[in-house]
Amino acid sequence: MSDEKRTHYDGPAGGWGSIQSVTRMFTQDDLPRLSTFNALLRINKPGGFACTSCAWTKPKHPHTAEFCENGAKATAWDLTTARVEAEFFAQHTVQELSTWPDYELEKAGRLTQPMRYDSETDRYVPVTWASAFADIGQQLTDMDPKSVIFYASGKASLETSYMYSLWARLLGSQNLPDSSNMCHESTSVGLTQSLGVPVGTCLLEDFEHCDAIFIFGQNTGVNSPRMLRTLQQARMRGAAIVTFNPIRERGLEFFTDPQSVGQMLTGAKPPISSQYHQLQAGGDIAAMTGMAKLLFEAEDQGRPVIDRAFIAEHTQGFDEFESFVRHADWDELLAESGLSKTDLQSAADVYMNAKATIGVYGMGLTQHRHGVSNVHMFCNFLMMRGNIGRPGAGACPVRGHSNVQGQRTVGMTEKPELAPLDKLAELYDFEPPREKGWDTVESCSAILDGRAQGFIGLGGNLARAVPDTDRMEPAWRNLGLTVNIATKLNRTHLLPGKTCYLLPCLVRMERDQQAGGAQTVTIEDSMSMVHGSVGDIAPASPHLLSEAAIVAGMAKATLGARAKPDWDAWVGDYGLIRDAIQETYPEFFPDFNQHLFDAGGFYKGNAAHERQWHTKSGKAEFLVPQSLNATGFSKEPGRFRLLTIRSNDQFNTTIYGFDDRFRDVMGTRMVVLMNSEDIQDQQLTEGGMITLDSDDADQIPRSVSGLEVRRFNIPRGCIAGYFPELNPLISLTHHALESNVPAAKSVPVRIRA
Repeated sequence: MSDEKRTHYDGPAGGWGSIQSVTRMFTQDDLPRLSTFNALLRINKPGGFACTSCAWTKPKHPHTAEFCENGAKATAWDLTTARVEAEFFAQHTVQELSTWPDYELEKAGRLTQPMRYDSETDRYVPVTWASAFADIGQQLTDMDPKSVIFYASGKASLETSYMYSLWARLLGSQNLPDSSNMCHESTSVGLTQSLGVPVGTCLLEDFEHCDAIFIFGQNTGVNSPRMLRTLQQARMRGAAIVTFNPIRERGLEFFTDPQSVGQMLTGAKPPISSQYHQLQAGGDIAAMTGMAKLLFEAEDQGRPVIDRAFIAEHTQGFDEFESFVRHADWDELLAESGLSKTDLQSAADVYMNAKATIGVYGMGLTQHRHGVSNVHMFCNFLMMRGNIGRPGAGACPVRGHSNVQGQRTVGMTEKPELAPLDKLAELYDFEPPREKGWDTVESCSAILDGRAQGFIGLGGNLARAVPDTDRMEPAWRNLGLTVNIATKLNRTHLLPGKTCYLLPCLVRMERDQQAGGAQTVTIEDSMSMVHGSVGDIAPASPHLLSEAAIVAGMAKATLGARAKPDWDAWVGDYGLIRDAIQETYPEFFPDFNQHLFDAGGFYKGNAAHERQWHTKSGKAEFLVPQSLNATGFSKEPGRFRLLTIRSNDQFNTTIYGFDDRFRDVMGTRMVVLMNSEDIQDQQLTEGGMITLDSDDADQIPRSVSGLEVRRFNIPRGCIAGYFPELNPLISLTHHALESNVPAAKSVPVRIRA
C-alpha cells in the first residue's frame, strides 16, 4: 500500500480537522471565495437559503456559522466557476466520459445550457429550451404514461415537487419514486404501522429535556454533522448517549465544536457517546429484544420500569410482544447481536433510569432485509417506557437529503393512499390514476425487463445509486426517452436513452428571478419544520432555468392548453403554488405564505407527538419482529456481511474527494475494511488485493475487483466498503420486505484473493 493511501487521524469530528478541510476548499482555483464566504453566512438562516446537504433541523436562534463541513463543501461545489459548456461536449464523447471517475465528472463544473444527445457523434449538442420541451412533450404523448418513471432526488423544493407530482398524475402516471425509496421507506412503512405517522415525532427542543439518547445505525459525523452540536449540548448537561453501531464512527465518539473558542484553543475532545456497543450488522433487533427482556426481569424484581399506564391507554398488542420477549433465548440474542449480556445490561440500566429518552436512527436500521421490523422493534422499545408523545422523548429518524421528507408531504409518492387524489381531482378537474405506481426498486425492474419506456429525473444520480449496477447500466440505454434535470454532469447522464436530454437548472443559492420578481422556495426538515429559502447569487449561466420553470415547460408541452393549472402564472409567482399546496393540504399548511421565514421554521404538526394514533386500531401498535436477524440470510463459513458506507468527503453519490480522514483512508475509495482476525483466517494480508463476490440467493454472478484490504475495528464476520463503488454486489431483489429499500447495510458476500 502506497504511503499516500496511509495516514493516521486521531482527532475528533469537527475541530481543526474540519477547519483545515474547509480551508483547503477555499484554496481551490475554481472557487469564488468572496461569494462562497457570503453564502455561508446566509446558510440555514431566516431570509437566507436552506443548505442543500442534510435535512437536520434549523434552530430558532442560529449561530454565526450555521453550517457544517459537508454543508460548506456542498455550497462550494455548487458555486464553482468551472463550466461545462458546448465546447466541453464537443471535445469529449459520452464513451470517453464514461471512463471518468464520479469525482472528475462533477468537478468539471456547472452545466450551462440545455443539451440533446446525438447518437451519431456520441456527443451532447446544444438545443433551445423551446425545441427541447416540444420534443419531450411529443415523446411523452406517444408513450403509455404508465410506462414512464418520474423520479425525484431529495433536493427539489416543496413548490417544484408539488408541480412535478401533479404533472405526472395529469399525464396518467403514478410512477413517482424518490430517494426515500432508497433509504427511509422502511421508516415510512414501519412508523406508520407502529405509530400512525410516517415521520419522526421529535422536535429540536426535546433534546434540551431528555435524560438519555439511544442511537442506532446512524453516522452523524458524516451524514448530519450539525446534529453533533445538539448531541454535545445534551451530553454536557448530563444526558447519557448510548450508541449501537458496528463501526466506531468518529462523530459519535468525540466532537470539538469549531465555534467554541475554549474547545478549539484547548484541543478539548468532549465525548459524545457515554456507551458505545459495536453490534453485528443486522443485530439491532436482537439487541433491543435483549434490553426489553432485561426490563421485564427488572419489573419481575419489583422495579416499576415499564409504563403500564401508557401501554394500557395508548397501545395494543403488548401481550403478544411481552410473550415474544420473555420466550426469547439469551444464547440466540447474544449470538445474533454480537454483544454480551453485560453490554446489554449496561445499556438497559441507562434506559431504566432515564425519565425521558429519545431514540435516534439512520439507515443502519432501514437498509436491511428486515428493515421494517427493525423500525417496529425500535418503536416497541420506546413505547415500553412511554417515550412517545411527551417532552424530551420520541422517535428521531435522521433523514438524508434536505427536502426528501417534504417531497412526500406534497405528493411525491407512488402509493395512491398517501396522496389526496380526490382533492386533486376536484381542484384540477381530472381523474388521477388510482393504482399503485412503481417505487425505485420496481422502476429498476421495469427498466431491466423493458416495461419502462421513459425516465424523467428531477435531480440526483439514480443509475449510480441503485443496486445491480452492472445489469442496470446497459438496460438504462434501452429506454425510449431519458430526461435529466441537473446542475452538474454525473454517471446517469452518460447512459442516454434513444432520445436523451440534459436540462440544467439553478442551484438553491442562486437568484430565481421570475415575472413576479425574485422567488422564494420552501423545504421541510427531519422534524416536520418548513423553512423558506431564497437565493441571491447571480446564476452560473443566463441560459439556466429554475426547476419549477423546467417542470412547467414540460407540463405545458405534454398537456396542451389546459385551464388548470395555470403553469405560467405559477412560475411567475411561487406564492400561487404555495396557495395551491395550502388548498390541497389545509391541515399541514395553514396561512402558508405568511410563515415562510418564521424563526426555526413553522411546524407542520405530528399526530403521534400529541399522542393521537392514526393507525387502523386507533392506538399505537406493539408489533412482534419477524426475525432476530435483520439481514435475511444465515451465517455460513466464508460468508461475510458487507456494510456499504460513505466517507466524510462525500454526500450520497456526490464525491468531493478521495480522502476519508475519520477512517485513515487517503487517496482511494477502493478498499475493504476488515477485522484483523478475519484477515488472518482468510489468509490475506493488509494491503493485498481482493475481489468480492455476491453470495445472494438468486445466484447471479456479481463481483467487484481491485479492492485493497485494510485492517479496521469492525466486528468479526462484517466488512465495510464505499457506496456507490460496491453497489454492483447488491442484488435488486435484496431489499427490505414491505418497503423495498435496498438492503445495503448487510449484503452477503464472499472474498476471493
